[in-house]
Amino acid sequence: MSRKRRIFDINVPDEAVEAPEPSIKSLEEKPAKRGPMASAIAENAEALNARKSAAEAIREENDALAHEFVELREAGHVVQSIPLEDVHTYMLVRDRIPGEDLELEGLITSIRDLGLSNPIRVFARPDGKGYELVQGYRRLSAYKKLLEETGQGDWARVPALVLPGEADIAGLYRRMVDENVIRKDLSFAEMAHAAHNYAADPATEANDLSSAVAALFQSAPYSKRSYIRSFALLLERVGEALNYPTEIPRALGVTLAREMKERPEIAGRIKQDLEGWDNRSIKDELDVLRRHAGLEDFETLSADKVPEPKQPARNKGSKAKTTFHIRSSAGQVKCTAGVGRLEIKVDRDFSSIDRAKLEAAIASLVDGLG
Repeated sequence: MSRKRRIFDINVPDEAVEAPEPSIKSLEEKPAKRGPMASAIAENAEALNARKSAAEAIREENDALAHEFVELREAGHVVQSIPLEDVHTYMLVRDRIPGEDLELEGLITSIRDLGLSNPIRVFARPDGKGYELVQGYRRLSAYKKLLEETGQGDWARVPALVLPGEADIAGLYRRMVDENVIRKDLSFAEMAHAAHNYAADPATEANDLSSAVAALFQSAPYSKRSYIRSFALLLERVGEALNYPTEIPRALGVTLAREMKERPEIAGRIKQDLEGWDNRSIKDELDVLRRHAGLEDFETLSADKVPEPKQPARNKGSKAKTTFHIRSSAGQVKCTAGVGRLEIKVDRDFSSIDRAKLEAAIASLVDGLG
């Protein structure tokens, strides 16, 4: 007996169902799997590209910084370390009067302990043999002194700013004195000395002392230029006989120059009084100058020899001080009157007035008060 096969009912669609072929887009969306070696190679390539981009960025930044550095250096704004032996002082006659510098030791101590805060300024010599000093003669002298005293190579080079361009002698002279004038580091005698050198230098356009002062001290007010001219006359007449010209106060120098114009014989007398007096002090020399200027009565007295003025009896009920303003041909005048004192303030240089005329005016004022 044969078995009958059991037939299952299966619903078969009219058309055979076929699996769709994968599209190109689906292949792109599903990247093929990479092995470990391929992944390592890809990551290494990405790292190399990143490092290359960073290196290019650093190179571009370094190039920009290098260009900026060169521009700043060519403009004279970059401090350079220059051998002392390459810095010369031949082309410009210094504004400092030759002689002992009483303040140099203080500068040396400051540089030794704290370093140089303000570099010297130089320019390249036209002959290519080093540099020529423009500003910083005392700083350069301090470095040379430190090298001489210590023998250490640290002081064999000095920080410097190298000024750009070709040598303009007139402009360099002005640079040399301007810094010291602004800082009030030059005496009137040294400024007059610089003006003499400027006028004598054939590389400048100044034909006389007056034009030299006007060109060299353009930043100074007119009154200061007038004082410099007075000191220039003083140095011209008796400069070679003086040991301490930088110690002469402004009022004394201006008064003495005025007296020399009126009485030229004073110059010869001053030279005669100082001749052979090698061991004289600053006070000794100034006393001689004051005597010939007619100022010895009140300038040379020391504090312990000046008698205290007697205070006049004060009237009861009187004010200790009275202040008022008046108008004059010289402008507004501020007056302060007190016991034993009468003060007058006006925009005028009384030291430029002839002494005899000034004394007569003050005597007339006091006598007129009764």
